[in-house]
Amino acid sequence: MKHIFLTFFTTIIVVVVNAGTIKGVVKSGEEAVAFANVGLVGTTYGVACDINGVFTLKGIPVGKYTVQISAVGYKNYRQNLLVKEEETISLNIVIEKTAASLEEVVVTGTLTEVSLMESAVPIEVYTPQYFKKNPTPSLFESLQIVNGVRPQINCSVCNTGDVHINGMEGPYTMITIDGMPIVGGLSSVYGLNGIPNSMIQQMEVVKGPASTLFGSEAVGGLINVITKSPEKAPLFSFDVMGTTWGEVNTDVSTRFKMGKATSIIGVNYFNYSNPIDNNGDNFTDATLQNRVSVFNKWSLKRKNDRIASVGLRYIYEDRWGGEMQWTPQFRGGDSIYGESIYTSRYELMGKYQLPMDENVFLSFSYSDHDQNSVYGTTPYIAEQNIAYTQLHWDKRLWDVHDVLLGGAFRYTYYDDNTSATFSSDSLNPFNKPDNYVLPGLFLQDEISLNEKNKLLLGVRYDYDSRHGSIFTPRANYKWTPKEGNTIRLSFGTGYRVVNLFTEDHAATTGAREVVIVGALKPEQSYNTNLHYQKFINTNFGFIHFDGSLFYTYFTNKITPDYETNMQQIIYENTGGYAISQGASFNTTFNFTAPIKIKLGGTFLDVYEMNKDETGKLVRQEQLLTEKVSGTYSIGYTFYKSNIKIDYSGNVYGPMKLPLVENDFRAPYSDWYSIQNIQVTKTFAKGWEIYGGIKNLLNFTPPKNSILRANDPFDKNVDAPDNPNGYTFDPTYVYAPNQGIRGFFGVRYTLNK
Repeated sequence: MKHIFLTFFTTIIVVVVNAGTIKGVVKSGEEAVAFANVGLVGTTYGVACDINGVFTLKGIPVGKYTVQISAVGYKNYRQNLLVKEEETISLNIVIEKTAASLEEVVVTGTLTEVSLMESAVPIEVYTPQYFKKNPTPSLFESLQIVNGVRPQINCSVCNTGDVHINGMEGPYTMITIDGMPIVGGLSSVYGLNGIPNSMIQQMEVVKGPASTLFGSEAVGGLINVITKSPEKAPLFSFDVMGTTWGEVNTDVSTRFKMGKATSIIGVNYFNYSNPIDNNGDNFTDATLQNRVSVFNKWSLKRKNDRIASVGLRYIYEDRWGGEMQWTPQFRGGDSIYGESIYTSRYELMGKYQLPMDENVFLSFSYSDHDQNSVYGTTPYIAEQNIAYTQLHWDKRLWDVHDVLLGGAFRYTYYDDNTSATFSSDSLNPFNKPDNYVLPGLFLQDEISLNEKNKLLLGVRYDYDSRHGSIFTPRANYKWTPKEGNTIRLSFGTGYRVVNLFTEDHAATTGAREVVIVGALKPEQSYNTNLHYQKFINTNFGFIHFDGSLFYTYFTNKITPDYETNMQQIIYENTGGYAISQGASFNTTFNFTAPIKIKLGGTFLDVYEMNKDETGKLVRQEQLLTEKVSGTYSIGYTFYKSNIKIDYSGNVYGPMKLPLVENDFRAPYSDWYSIQNIQVTKTFAKGWEIYGGIKNLLNFTPPKNSILRANDPFDKNVDAPDNPNGYTFDPTYVYAPNQGIRGFFGVRYTLNK
């Protein structure tokens, strides 16, 4: 025992005597980086710089190390070094600012480029690297790991869906591509499918009103997909992934130059043609799809770096779901049930900076969407064209005001084979396509009161050719009481015209009768949001926390009523009011160790106050809306072997579900979680391989989610085995039916 203690203390003495010291200063350019984190990779040695960027690490044993520097708003820095006996190593480290943190440039909140930290509007930014933690064939599916944003499946059979933000249904979310509102109405359920991942620079999410700059539809929030600038895109890249279910997704992009123009073209192809029925209801668990999308974007080099870009996207999709034995020959018939959708869509968008001293920009977009679909025996043939143009002037005045003045014009044409486009003449009805214009003016002033206070005021006026004047003011206030702490307060109004058949897929599928009570009036909303953001530097890394309290009040709200009559879906303006309120938080831990953790949670209270038979206001909980949800991602990197492990997922609390009369199914969904794990190996020269498991817990909804799946055409409603007279009903849906599956993929990027 004496020898053991003697050896132990001798070792300690030798280590102390032989220990070295590492000291230095961390700068960015000529400026010191205060409170940057300095650590030795693979050890417990670490310290935070002082306010002048100075650090000292003492007692470092002799050996080879990798010193790592990390700081909020800067790229991670690494340097190999050798610590010798009783040596003091002095380092003068220069680190670069990065677009992956506080200094991210965002444009969604104000239409002008501003750093994320300086924006008066709370914006969340997600890059392709974040979505690579759980690779998916579409952005719609990728959103399942974004807190407060839920991709909602609206159809058990054809699996179309929309995006909910803070409990508000999909139609309240505006989806734009490069700021252009070309995704909406008829295309809302397909807008985030088929955008090649190789074309995406980042995705910006605004939760709350964005009506002043983006029009009255952005009531619940805004998702802006920003595509890559051709000049900054990789020369060539591809990403091919397959799953054990037989899904194959391919992304390919390349960059090339022609004179003064630079172009990037991206192609996405997704195919799933392997019908699977694990729950035994004789219906496909996942919709069969064959989708191709081509996206081409051009940028022209001009004098004084003025902007000139144009993009074109085409998407074609053939999807179907239904009984396992369905084939195209049964399309529209009443022998084998299937829901088949053919979609063909063109999009054109561009931006041009006028050749003058002032910053004046012209933006434009056009989309043509054709849908040929059949739901059982019910055909739904529709066409929608949307043309949009916007001119805005950006001016800095007296070093205090950032003024934005602009005008917009939107033209929409919509036609289908339903009563939505029939004339009101009951004696001689004829087809009457919906044809309307929406001109508007907007003014915004971002006022820098001082270094700690900023005020953003905005107003928009639109004239809807169907409903008249629309006035939507907006105000945002940003206060930074001290470094690393920011408080933002927002207020805005919204105004939305409901396009029933284009937005609510339930209106065209299933056996329920659609009933529209009265002439539907436009919805109006009033929204406020309080947002707090904090950055904390510690000796083990830094922490980013943000939290929000939000409240929205609706008048004339239109929500599908499944409960008054179990055989109908009733649409009418509420006689009372509706509330959507709650709280959310996000916390990110960036450690000096090679681990990163992101946690988020959202708490919702969404309901309507409607009049009962006595005229008394009664609270009604909104269907398919969870009270609690959360997301998480944990990443760990083994630097020596270039292997990264990502574990990500979500969790959702119970949701109230649509029932039929005498329904035996549960009125609320169970708690559930979709979890995924992935391992990525990075090689030299731009190669990566990755693989893992999706839906690790193999969660799927109840097997009886589709009611009377054995009689989809209601031919045997009066059969003895159906004493309650149930009819076919696929509306009891809240999560995908796709269970556990493995995946494997290969990526390659050439950046020269």
